[in-house]
Amino acid sequence: MTEYGRGPGSEPWHPEDPLYGDGGWEGQQAHSGQQAAYGGQPQHYPEQPQQPQHYGDWGNGQQAAYGQAQQYQQGQQYPEQGQQYAQQYEQQHYAGQGQQSYDHNGWADGAQQHVQYPGPADPYGQQPAGYGGEQPDYYGTPEAYPPPEPPSRRQAEPEPPQTDWDPGPDQGEHAFFAGGGDDDEDDSDDGSGSGRGRGDRKGRGGKPKKRRSGMACLVVALIFGGGVAGVGYFGYQFYQDRFGDAPDYAGDGTSETVTVEIPKGAFGSEIGQRLKAAGVVKSVDAFVAAQQQNEDGDKIQAGAYLLKKQMSAAAAVEMMLSPESQNNVLVRPGERNLSVYKTIDEKLELPSGTTEKVAEKKYKSLGLPSWANSNDEIKDPLEGFLYPGTYPAAKGMKPEAVLKGMVTEAADKYEALNLESKAKALKLDNPLQVITVASLVQAEGKTEDDYRKMAEVVYNRLDLANPETYGALQFDSTFNYLKGQSNIDISESEIKSNSDPYNTYYHKGLPPGPIGNPGDGALKGALNPTDQGWYYFVATDGVNKTEFAKTHDDFLKLKDKFNESRGN
Repeated sequence: MTEYGRGPGSEPWHPEDPLYGDGGWEGQQAHSGQQAAYGGQPQHYPEQPQQPQHYGDWGNGQQAAYGQAQQYQQGQQYPEQGQQYAQQYEQQHYAGQGQQSYDHNGWADGAQQHVQYPGPADPYGQQPAGYGGEQPDYYGTPEAYPPPEPPSRRQAEPEPPQTDWDPGPDQGEHAFFAGGGDDDEDDSDDGSGSGRGRGDRKGRGGKPKKRRSGMACLVVALIFGGGVAGVGYFGYQFYQDRFGDAPDYAGDGTSETVTVEIPKGAFGSEIGQRLKAAGVVKSVDAFVAAQQQNEDGDKIQAGAYLLKKQMSAAAAVEMMLSPESQNNVLVRPGERNLSVYKTIDEKLELPSGTTEKVAEKKYKSLGLPSWANSNDEIKDPLEGFLYPGTYPAAKGMKPEAVLKGMVTEAADKYEALNLESKAKALKLDNPLQVITVASLVQAEGKTEDDYRKMAEVVYNRLDLANPETYGALQFDSTFNYLKGQSNIDISESEIKSNSDPYNTYYHKGLPPGPIGNPGDGALKGALNPTDQGWYYFVATDGVNKTEFAKTHDDFLKLKDKFNESRGN
């Protein structure tokens, strides 16, 4: 079959043509001017406003274009209807109500015939033939084969009638900024009459395809420009990080001071971040470099530091290594709470006794473990819970804040040691007694080895059935605690006459609570005592050297040795 629009137009219709047979038509013939209705129903053309519309030639040179002031092959009886033909075609096509039939002779004479297009007053199309009395063209609706026009005839594309049909991106806005694009689909006309292909759009003089709009170009330009700028910025940063000097202040800083708190375990980068945030140094990298270049840079410890603003990194490192800049409270192993309270008052520039009163009133809110304060005879509920270490204590801070940091550290440490289970293994009543033993070991011992032997002495003496002391500890350190002193020369009469619960010469067993704040070494010794039978000990040189004995006779020999060292 010759392709529609290219052949002479005289060839018979192919049976597979969608307009023939099973192509959707219910009837195949029209008799006596009556047409086969589409879908079995008569079709009525709704009255529409008529607008002039033009179509070009078919392209084969044998038929004139619809809507032109030209004569058809057999003569046009109603030339004014030619101008309405295209408009009626559009209405019929979009509304889907066109009437179509074909001649039962199948156009055997080879000439395509046309019917006069019916007007609104004659909906059934029974009018005289439109071509000088020739047989009517039952393909009166151009939807059967909409005549494509040559691409050379480009005319303004009319506005489609308002229907429920969505014209799609080709008839409305383009998907890319409504400006068309280079990627339009190549819709070819398949000759079925059911589609409006690419050739159809061109043939009716549609709008020329648009290229990408200026907005798209602007977006691309901005993205490209931003990428170039980003590459340049990160390239500069990379160069500065690898080869450039880190930003740094010059000199020893301004007169304005600021307190910076450094947490325990902080590395140089974290210290630098805190200093930069406080306005002390200009960059973290400058501080890290200065710390690495200083041979003592790794000795910067946790705590609070009073520093100047806008210092050079090297000057900041030097100042942090100076004790004068450190606004800290240092709790030493074995130090009693009264000494710690006094230091806090001094650092916070508070009247003497302020921190002690706060501890007495607010100890319950500072984070003590539930097993603390097991009896009412404890002199200070916080004794043994101000864990040895360095803590920030700068002017403007509250005493309870400083104390809470110490108590929290102790509670965490004791929980990690699992003191509750260790107390049972050591035949002690509760974890508080473990801390109490450790405080005794800390007060009496001098070395790591001493701590373990000293702990064994305590546990052996606590046994009421022991043949040496029968449950009495008899430690001078407990008496000194209740007296608030550190005297090694205590008279026997004084010891025996004082009934204070902390006097272990007067009372058997452990004191009510710790007598100081034990450190790591003393805690380890208390949890891992020796098992060699020690009951006695004497600091034979009166200072650092402690010797141990298993019997009372050996103890007396050590005591003589002590007296000799003192010149007695």
